[in-house]
Amino acid sequence: MLMNIELVLPLDKMTVAEKMDVIDRIMDDLSRNASSVPEIEWHGEVLKQRAENLRIGNDRFISLEEAEQRIREKTGRK
Repeated sequence: MLMNIELVLPLDKMTVAEKMDVIDRIMDDLSRNASSVPEIEWHGEVLKQRAENLRIGNDRFISLEEAEQRIREKTGRK
């Protein structure tokens, strides 16, 4: 059943934490119902390209610690 519901969030009044909470709740719900989420064509193409880049050595995986360090460096946070 397709429902057309307009949900208005006061985004300009919400904190970043509140916005992230809304995103988390939506993602949790979508992941519980993953089979009903339509495949996005361009996303499949991006995943194929990334897999190919890994296969031919143009890309590599990094540890969570390294990813966190890169984010801290880019954002200037400790």
